[in-house]
Amino acid sequence: MGGCARDNHKDSAMPRYIGVNHLAMVTGDMDATVRFWRDLLGMRLVVGLGRPGYRHYFFEISDTDMIAFFEWDGVEPLEVKDHGFPVRGRVAFDHVSIGVASSEDLWELRELLTASGCDPSPVIDHGFIHSVYCFDPNMIAIEFSWAVAEFDPRADPVMADRSPSAVALEGPGPQPGHWPEADPAPEEDRETIPGEGRELLDAGRNKWKIKKL
Repeated sequence: MGGCARDNHKDSAMPRYIGVNHLAMVTGDMDATVRFWRDLLGMRLVVGLGRPGYRHYFFEISDTDMIAFFEWDGVEPLEVKDHGFPVRGRVAFDHVSIGVASSEDLWELRELLTASGCDPSPVIDHGFIHSVYCFDPNMIAIEFSWAVAEFDPRADPVMADRSPSAVALEGPGPQPGHWPEADPAPEEDRETIPGEGRELLDAGRNKWKIKKL
């Protein structure tokens, strides 16, 4: 699969998004990853897939969002790179930001991270969000963010770049005429291909339920 490099978009209703289904990360130590994301941060481990030499685990962030990890042999933790610190060369990822429900939750989380030796940042006021930064055992840069109630950029988008590009200045919404039109495939042409995870549908393979018997 390649990236989208064409420049033409249909002038009609856009898909409706409900959140980030999951972020896919990589680890060489799933146990340490489970200890951090499930036991320290309190995110339930809701899906576990695997076979010798491969695991794929999903942790629940919210009703619509998850973070997932592949465990592959030979994977080593990332070199430490502070959040938002510029780098050169090929790069596609900087950090994960996870929302919390209140300012109190953010401060409570910072105290938890501090007590656990994770050395979190101070609480940073970014205007529209307040954030705390840290790293997980894989050296994945994490941000925890509380959205300031008085200002919601989704309700009132803002472009405060001192020198925005002409493309960015076109506006916050989708601009027509840059992508080819595409109609949904007819029902009779919609074919799915089996992939990893269909074993979740087999109730007899759920190790947690088998353990309780």
